[in-house]
Amino acid sequence: MPTLADTMAELESYGKPNYRKIYARHGIGDNLFGVAYSDLKPMAKRIKTDHALALALWDTDNYDARILATMIADPKQATPDMLEHWVTTHDNYGLSDAVSSFAARTPHAKAKAEVWSQQADEWISTSGWNLLGQLALNDKTLPDSYFERYLEQIQREIHGRPNRTRYAMNNVVIAIGTRGPALEGKAIAAATAIGDINIDHGETGCKTPEACSYIRKTVERKGYLVGA
Repeated sequence: MPTLADTMAELESYGKPNYRKIYARHGIGDNLFGVAYSDLKPMAKRIKTDHALALALWDTDNYDARILATMIADPKQATPDMLEHWVTTHDNYGLSDAVSSFAARTPHAKAKAEVWSQQADEWISTSGWNLLGQLALNDKTLPDSYFERYLEQIQREIHGRPNRTRYAMNNVVIAIGTRGPALEGKAIAAATAIGDINIDHGETGCKTPEACSYIRKTVERKGYLVGA
């Protein structure tokens, strides 16, 4: 099994100045090597699952190491305390996305989504809303009615939430709207009531998806329409 020192050395060898500049434009701090995902993914595939190494990588505070940690950690070994540690010790949306993607594969996804989404902190709440979007897309054990209250909350609160939280909430509207015919119309109505969402993407070319048109295009590809 690879050691922490060996893994960090390999990560550093993949670091590229241009990726450090790209990540900086996305709000990533200075503690990183600048490793492309095209290098991280083969590393993760080779390492497979190594929960102890994942925990050690996270505690380096290095961005690339933390992304790799979310790829090789074992969802079955994840504890609520571990997830709390991860969600409260990061400060950028790249890790919010990675942490929530990992948390979605654990038995604690629903509980964490319900708690994290209600927090004031930008990165915790972003992770929570990301998780709710994952549940809307993938958890068919939940009734559609479970998501209706979140549509109502998003409609009430989105404009007053932190920047990246607004982005995640908008994505949840889309996820709920594409869950199935029963929620499509309600999500479109919520998105219409919400209107334009002001999200600062910094010095990047990223754009905020327009929920109504995104929902309609997605459901057309899936082959159903409201009222069909």
